[in-house]
Amino acid sequence: MNFDHKHIIPRYTFVIILLTLVGVAVVVSAGYQMFFQQSYWERVRERLASRQQDIPAIRGNIYSADGQLLVGSMPIYSLYVDLVVVDRNDSVAERKHRQWRDTNFEKDVDSLSIGLNRLFPKKSVKEYKDLLTTAYRNAKAIENSSRKCKRTFTLARNASYIQYREFLKLPYVRYGRNKSGMYGEEIPQRQKPYGNMARRTLGDLMSSSDSAMNGLELAYDSILRGVNGKKHREKVRRMWTDRTDVEPINGLDIISTIDVGMQDAAERILVKKLHEVNGEVGVVVLMEVATGDVKAIVNMTRLGTPGNYSYVEVKNNAITDLWEPGSTFKTASIMVALEDGMVTRKDSVQVGNGQYLMHGRVMKDHNWRKGGYGRAISVDECLMFSSNVGVSRIIDEHYAQHPEKYVDGLHREGVGVPFTLPFKGQGFPSVRRPKPDGSNWSKTALAWMSIGYETQIPPIYTVTFYNAIANNGRMVKPRFVREIRKDGVTLKEFPVEVVKERICKPSTLKDIHEILERVVNDPTGLGKKAGCKQFKVCGKTGTAQVADEHGSYHGSPARYMVSFCGFYPSEKPQYSCIVCIKKSGLPASGGGQCGPVFSELAQYVMAKGVFREAHEAADSTSVFEAPAPISVPEAEAGTVPDVTGLGARDAVNLLEPLGLKVTLHGQGHIYKQSIHAGQQAVKGQTITLEMK
Repeated sequence: MNFDHKHIIPRYTFVIILLTLVGVAVVVSAGYQMFFQQSYWERVRERLASRQQDIPAIRGNIYSADGQLLVGSMPIYSLYVDLVVVDRNDSVAERKHRQWRDTNFEKDVDSLSIGLNRLFPKKSVKEYKDLLTTAYRNAKAIENSSRKCKRTFTLARNASYIQYREFLKLPYVRYGRNKSGMYGEEIPQRQKPYGNMARRTLGDLMSSSDSAMNGLELAYDSILRGVNGKKHREKVRRMWTDRTDVEPINGLDIISTIDVGMQDAAERILVKKLHEVNGEVGVVVLMEVATGDVKAIVNMTRLGTPGNYSYVEVKNNAITDLWEPGSTFKTASIMVALEDGMVTRKDSVQVGNGQYLMHGRVMKDHNWRKGGYGRAISVDECLMFSSNVGVSRIIDEHYAQHPEKYVDGLHREGVGVPFTLPFKGQGFPSVRRPKPDGSNWSKTALAWMSIGYETQIPPIYTVTFYNAIANNGRMVKPRFVREIRKDGVTLKEFPVEVVKERICKPSTLKDIHEILERVVNDPTGLGKKAGCKQFKVCGKTGTAQVADEHGSYHGSPARYMVSFCGFYPSEKPQYSCIVCIKKSGLPASGGGQCGPVFSELAQYVMAKGVFREAHEAADSTSVFEAPAPISVPEAEAGTVPDVTGLGARDAVNLLEPLGLKVTLHGQGHIYKQSIHAGQQAVKGQTITLEMK
């Protein structure tokens, strides 16, 4: 077959030219769209896909040492209804959707109202039906005449996850948001199952944002917070849908050293005593001797009006406040003198009638109005009787010419040595050192410093010093967090940190230990009210007059800081503890007012079973009597039990498995519950427990 050039070549040429023109047209059109219609297509893109938004990461939880959830991220939900059907892109689909809504709404509105009332009893069945009917009528009005009516109505707020899941199963709602117009919006919320327990130590978040304010929440914010993800919304087939660009990385969990039972007991016992003595501020810190783990920390401040006071945590006084330690400081002074060989326990000091002129100022003992002790007292008795005259004379007579040696001795013991704790606003001890020219020193400074004045120390430092005495002279830093975990797997452990390997010689430590035991267990010791029948306690009382809000010590009534600091059991110390109460007026006694708090808490720790065997805590000459077990009230299946008389933890453990949301008010034991015992337990319902 012959190739006909005259016919074939023109045809090929035509096709090539046509394709070239099409290609040029495509390029020109694309260029036109890119350079001349860019803004138009940008507007289209913005209509079809929203800009990136954050996907909040779930904040990590804070757990107690015994595995209880102290702070957790538990979402709550706001539930809404919007029955308007508008689809401008497909009038047929819109008409069908309206027909479906009209039919099913009329059929399901009664059962839906009953279901909403069951989940959220604050409104009656009739009120829910009226609300839904109003939403339906407004939707019809908007669709038919474009009237401006309210179209979105709130069904419930602060719904729990359980309530939200049950809501999605209700009649009409179960068809899904796109059909029913019923939906919920998730609101991340930080919740504390134990209410305000250890509030300032655990910390708070700002209510308007996920920003930590204080406590462990702030100290470990970068660990707890996690990393937010990214998402955007796109319109696909006339429906908006979320598209995840970057998955969020949820925060890690931290395991604190707090023990829920010990914390609850410390709060309850302290608040009870504060009410008795009309205290202004109260502090308790309970530490584990070997590790420095803070098992309980309480900071209570009195708020309200006379006759209607309440005690709440408004600041972390144990860590931030600089207080004159008073007579608990005398232990450190006597330790310096013993360590330097200035005195021995066989030595004595004349205290006379309880008054002694020191460099133009009169030093007084607590019993000076009764004539003092009228004799010379031993070094042991200086601490047993908490003699201001005895201790100040020992220190002044041996260190007056070289006061810097006394201050050096305090620092050698670890008193005044700063360490960093994971809390904003931490206070650091102020133990004054004399300047070479003496410009910051007076002749009376040494005497008054030796008995706990002219020195400011946060309570956490005082208990750390006594903890070192209990720990064979090894001073460890208070620890508040033990581990960081992810999905139950330990990622990091925080080791015990040593501040000073040895605060004094073993012989000095033995002497101090024995003297502190006599303070509590000798019939003449001022700390006898801190004692326990089951085991021996070591410790020291403290009573100091403090300045009023104007900086004056001469106000009326006078203000006092009373305290007791010690450890137990004496033979094998396991726990150290400090109790401080700031109050106005007399009586003011560290032994008489703080000692009983120390004793009751120590006995609780014993009864709680922190020792494997009772004999580990009991003195060899004592008999341990086991406490009566707590009786847990029984209730019929599905009904609310009687939890009055129980502590927070026991009550929560009984009520939460029934699906109830527990709200706690106050501290101590439960005396009133908002849902009476025997009533049917409704999942998601809130039960309020009043405690005192």
